Amino acid sequence: MKNFTVYIEKDEDGVFVGSVPSLPGCYSQGVTVDELLANMQEVAALCARNQDVADTAEFVGVQNLSVSVA
Repeated sequence: MKNFTVYIEKDEDGVFVGSVPSLPGCYSQGVTVDELLANMQEVAALCARNQDVADTAEFVGVQNLSVSVA
């Protein structure tokens, strides 16, 4: 069993979109967060099976960044 960090965003249509940064190409979506996480679990299992999963990747944190856009 391996734990992965899932980034979750809500798109303009209100759909939750998730990605696993340590598994390139690992994305899914759901109408609710629970649906998204269930979908992500299936997708992450497939992505991890098809890629060399590094045991050294460690989630550190998330920071907000303010950027002035002209």
